Amino acid sequence: MSDPIDFPDIEGTLHPAALADAADLFRRLAAELDWKQETLTLYGRRIPQPRLSAWYGDATYAYSGITLEPRAWHPLLADLRDRCRAMAGTPFNSVLANYYRDGRDSMDWHSDDEATLGPNPVIASVNLGAARRFQLRRKDDKARKIEMLLGGGDVLIMAGRCQHDWQHRVPKTRRPASPRINLTFRRIVAI
Repeated sequence: MSDPIDFPDIEGTLHPAALADAADLFRRLAAELDWKQETLTLYGRRIPQPRLSAWYGDATYAYSGITLEPRAWHPLLADLRDRCRAMAGTPFNSVLANYYRDGRDSMDWHSDDEATLGPNPVIASVNLGAARRFQLRRKDDKARKIEMLLGGGDVLIMAGRCQHDWQHRVPKTRRPASPRINLTFRRIVAI
């Protein structure tokens, strides 16, 4: 595990290779979670989400026309929740698991800023499997961007005004890309 890297502009901290058991976690979670492809509502159109996902935790979550009812904590997710709590200092109560099957699976520009996440959401983003580009851009100056390559075992904590001031995405890539799992631990405050 390397020393944490602070990103003051986004009020974030990257914990490189924080999870020594990342390869085993990827293998088990890929096989054991209840993955499904949700349908999003964007600009009045219903489209299949370009990734698989699963919602676990203690609270219902809604975004982009999707309402996710929680599944009971999988033991591996509960363990990771506790490890992320120690890194972020936040008692997370839910996790959105995302499975990117290849380079065509993606997530476009967005912020995790729903009212149910509270005024200054803290998000712990756990990355397992293949490394993928992760980009952030200022909402008020879209030319101002930060890009990082998040690899297996990396944990990125985004806090403070990050979700107010920045958007983030995992872009598509034409390069061959192996599967990747991203877990975003959150605290739902308005249940």
